Amino acid sequence: MLASRGDTTDASAAVKPRRRPFRPSSVLKHLWLGSLAALLVFPFYWMLTTAFKDFFEASQFPPTLIPRELHPENFATAWSEAPWARYFLNTILVATSVTIGTLITATLAAYAFARMEFKGKSVIFTLVLATLMIPNEATIIPNFVIMGRRYLNLYDTYWAQILPFVASGFSIFLLRQFFLSFPKELFDAARIDGAGHLRFLWSILLPNSTPVLVTVALFNFLASWNAFLWPLLVTSKDELRPVQLGVQVFSSEFGSQYHLTMAAATFVILPVIVLFLVAQRQLIQGYARAGIRG
Repeated sequence: MLASRGDTTDASAAVKPRRRPFRPSSVLKHLWLGSLAALLVFPFYWMLTTAFKDFFEASQFPPTLIPRELHPENFATAWSEAPWARYFLNTILVATSVTIGTLITATLAAYAFARMEFKGKSVIFTLVLATLMIPNEATIIPNFVIMGRRYLNLYDTYWAQILPFVASGFSIFLLRQFFLSFPKELFDAARIDGAGHLRFLWSILLPNSTPVLVTVALFNFLASWNAFLWPLLVTSKDELRPVQLGVQVFSSEFGSQYHLTMAAATFVILPVIVLFLVAQRQLIQGYARAGIRG
């Protein structure tokens, strides 16, 4: 009986966690990371606090870090001064269409590069990767000419904001890397059971590719949500303008009223932040698993 109690005491002592030794370098590392985090968060804090100030406090110098009085009515005032509902509707329509189109084209192309054999495969994939090195500004004029009256005649339409972006070299590359992480024996087993390429892609690959699909969708949706220069060139009507152009138009009219401008910027950026917080786990998993094999 005594021996069993002694064994129990020894076992509990063995599983007792050890305290980590104090390391000054660890404290310095966390202080450095905390300082960087505060530096990155401060612009958002400044935007949000300014949105709750009144006109005089938002314009005074030196500025105040904490509002003396909160004015949530600034958001209602800013919303009523511009057709924000139309801007948001346009942005959601364009961003959703671009995201769905990119997922379709990137998935099919990535599967072809990962699991199919055809002549010129390496050359074509190299050309796809080469598109990543071309600045977006270099493609603006050719795309604008193609969308103009001489060719597609899509100026001042939703299609002009959607079509140039339904294919993405980065999305193809990311999905292709993820598909390569699946063992070839899995495809061979599916072929034995009578499954073709599309059946294997739809029934096996895609259900197990949720993290990378969410990553691709999130990146393309955010890129469309934040698009400014291209919609500025191909639209001239409020009925077609996305939300970023709405912010620019609003700031040009109410630029001196910083509290209203910051309130508008807050409810424009809020959906993006919420979307990122919801999908951040899949985003990290998608990036981590896409780099398993090259």
